[in-house]
Amino acid sequence: MQLPRWWELGDPCAWTGQGRGTRRMSPATTGTFLLTVYTIFSKVHSDRNVYPSAGVLFVHVLEREYFKGEFPPYPKPGEISNDPITFNTNLMGYPDRPGWLRYIQRTPYSDGVLYGSPTAENVGKPTIIEITAYNRRTFETARHNLIINIMSAEDFPLPYQAEFFIKNMNVEEMLASEVLGDFLGAVKNVWQPERLNAINITSALDRGGRVPLPINDMKEGVYVMVGADVPFSSCLREVENPQNQLRCSQEMEPVITCDKKFRTQFYIDWCKISLVDKTKQVSTYQEVIRGEGILPDGGEYKPPSDSLKSRDYYTDFLITLAVPSAVALVLFLILAYIMCCRREGVEKRNMQTPDIQLVHHSAIQKSTKELRDMSKNREIAWPLSTLPVFHPVTGEIIPPLHTDSYESTNMPLMQTQQNLQHQTQIPQQQTTGKWYP
Repeated sequence: MQLPRWWELGDPCAWTGQGRGTRRMSPATTGTFLLTVYTIFSKVHSDRNVYPSAGVLFVHVLEREYFKGEFPPYPKPGEISNDPITFNTNLMGYPDRPGWLRYIQRTPYSDGVLYGSPTAENVGKPTIIEITAYNRRTFETARHNLIINIMSAEDFPLPYQAEFFIKNMNVEEMLASEVLGDFLGAVKNVWQPERLNAINITSALDRGGRVPLPINDMKEGVYVMVGADVPFSSCLREVENPQNQLRCSQEMEPVITCDKKFRTQFYIDWCKISLVDKTKQVSTYQEVIRGEGILPDGGEYKPPSDSLKSRDYYTDFLITLAVPSAVALVLFLILAYIMCCRREGVEKRNMQTPDIQLVHHSAIQKSTKELRDMSKNREIAWPLSTLPVFHPVTGEIIPPLHTDSYESTNMPLMQTQQNLQHQTQIPQQQTTGKWYP
């Protein structure tokens, strides 16, 4: 990775990870402003010490080219070895890294990057990171240690902090020194600070963002937080205008005058920019005023003594089980007496029922029984109500149409006149006129 022309190394050991790194902008290139960026870039070495500052972005590159020398080459003569190598990083003695340190490696054929913003709580405490490289072709491993000595920064924290969301970048692209330097240069042009630091870089996926579709070279997006020692410029304050706030609520792009200075390389979502002024933040600590709902201080906890008196639980057992069981038994006996011993009986019921009602009930039972018997036996004679009684012409009584052995299940209920026996043809009236043989 090459540095931009306007970056100068304040410490020759910073690029190798052996000292504290500063990047200063040349006055001939940038004018009268002096920009100090404490971002540390280092390449991997065996058991190296790095000295990042608290609250300043730290970047450490794990290069595959260096670790290739740790694995013996086995390709054929004339072939170039390009083994897939992956890295595993963890805090010594623990399975994971510290909370402020992140790691990313897209593919086994790309370099790994450790990045993050150290916290002030870890100042003066060396953090040892174990780096294990895996050769996915030969299944060999190599381990190195990275000793991170976090130092306190004199100007930490910077009072004015702004967080930008860049839509057309991935986190590993933004961590490159030349890309990050170009972005800080653009921010410096619109902000004009005396000191400007990159505080932190976070992938949009770590903020709950969705994985982009693999079309049109879409990016996942990255959040970049920077800090300065001067108030925000009028260009950055334009995001807080009511008109721009309304456009953001309608999912429209706000009108920012300085957007063109970023648009050539960075597409910034101005609706997601965050401006924090730590000089105006009031401490949220409030003294607790005791009153209703707040218990008085009872002092230290005093556990009970070892000599505890024995307690008899027999009375508790009677109250808990015996009393409810007795009540349930009494209720059961009362219900059984009502259901079994208070019945009047069938004879008493019939004596109190009127005779005409009993006759009607008996007739209904008899008719119901007859219908059920008829439904069981289909070969009995047809009911007289379904047969013709008199001849339609002569008026004579018609005998039954079938014998008892006749299959009656296929006979329709209503007989037509064509099927009747002894049917007399009714002479038809002839039309008047002359008849010719």
